[in-house]
Amino acid sequence: MDRRELGDFLRSRRERITPAEVGLPAGPRRRTPGLRREEAAQLAFISTEYYTRLEQARGPHPSREVLAGLARALRLTDAERDHLHHLAGYRQARRPDPRARSGRVSSTWCTGCRRPPRSWCPRRTR
Repeated sequence: MDRRELGDFLRSRRERITPAEVGLPAGPRRRTPGLRREEAAQLAFISTEYYTRLEQARGPHPSREVLAGLARALRLTDAERDHLHHLAGYRQARRPDPRARSGRVSSTWCTGCRRPPRSWCPRRTR
């Protein structure tokens, strides 16, 4: 794992995203281009201290889950996500199989017992 390159990569991707792009207020005074470290950490669901240590090349080896959160928060492309995993010492990013069924249930079906929408269901909330 190359901590310095990982930190530089995270910093460059954080600086290219504006707060407005992720739904955060810009605020009256910003000393840094793009997101603040605190904002990036909040979007990635990790602590600010941990994110800061990663960016300053002082952090431990991040897990795949942390990398997935960072990739989502920094809005990385597939190529950038693969590069992030490579910098962290993983072979490649795990991507969900597009043919696999998503965990979402259509709103037209009853989520309690999987019956069609027009059939009677005791678990149906609507």
